[in-house]
Amino acid sequence: MIKPDFVFSSFSAPDLDAERRFYRDTLGLDVVDGRMGTLELHTGKATVLIYPKPDHKPATFTVLNFPVDNVEAEVDRLSKLGVKFEHYEGQIKTDAKGIARGNGPTIAWFKDPAGNILSVLEAR
Repeated sequence: MIKPDFVFSSFSAPDLDAERRFYRDTLGLDVVDGRMGTLELHTGKATVLIYPKPDHKPATFTVLNFPVDNVEAEVDRLSKLGVKFEHYEGQIKTDAKGIARGNGPTIAWFKDPAGNILSVLEAR
């Protein structure tokens, strides 16, 4: 039987030291060393596992979404810490800061050191 209290997500990265620094020092998450040379992001309600993979290929979709009260303020804060936000044109358009508005939640995408796509989005 599936145990919903123990569901977790995972993705790969080639350099766990870079991931540890990014998720802990830049994003401010609780990062601990996991079993078998992995990292665990403890997010409050869920654990995300990052496992080493030397031939890692970044996901072409968003692997983690971080709800925030104010996307613009969070984009400004993370930008000051060196995070670069993605810019898109086409069906989804982002402004000069990399924020998409008006077509779903206000959201901005960025990448971790392994190239995995993450987002901050307004939780309303």
